[in-house]
Amino acid sequence: MLLYIVKVTFLFSAAIAALRLMGKSTMAQVTPYDLMAIVVIAALATHPVLVEDWFQAILGMVLVTLLHILFAKLTLYRKTNQWILGEPTILVKHGKIIRDNLARCEISISELLSTIRSEGFPDLRYVQYAIMEPTGDISVLPKDDLYPVTPKDLNLSTPYRGLALSLVVDGVIQKENLKQIDKDVAWLKQTLKKQGFSDVSQILYAAKRENEDEIYVDMGKGGSARND
Repeated sequence: MLLYIVKVTFLFSAAIAALRLMGKSTMAQVTPYDLMAIVVIAALATHPVLVEDWFQAILGMVLVTLLHILFAKLTLYRKTNQWILGEPTILVKHGKIIRDNLARCEISISELLSTIRSEGFPDLRYVQYAIMEPTGDISVLPKDDLYPVTPKDLNLSTPYRGLALSLVVDGVIQKENLKQIDKDVAWLKQTLKKQGFSDVSQILYAAKRENEDEIYVDMGKGGSARND
């Protein structure tokens, strides 16, 4: 009986540790391989626990419930909370992407930009901070000087700004997006070179708005890999 209790406790803790190692994005943005990884881990964790004795089955459910409550209580304390859930990670700081933190959180540029757009920001330059929360969600905070009040508050009409179209993502030229603005790779390279960027492969993100001539370029050096 004691061995069974120890086994359930160990497997429950090991499963949580495995999910933590897979990164915060695993639970928030579930892809097919994320889902399969979770299912397989659950199957591997529960297989040794499966028993024919109904008493042990009930005991196992009670133990898992108690362990769940215990881990929930432990998240109230800072030190144990860091181990169980982790800490927030800054992905964008003052409108600049932090490449190292993207890698740590296993988030692609495309996923980050998609989240920022879904939060109502058509351009990365409007973002003060984008933070990966311990829950796996991404919080997006606007720059104060760009959004002190809304034009609607002042009864003002606003010009059409358009969407920032990605031209370079992680060093790769987005040829389909270039076609949408009737431009080609040669134009892109020439324009970037004029702005001081001769090597496209070193650019983390570059975008252009419909009403702007200059290309916005982010090299992924928005800050250190730490959350300061």
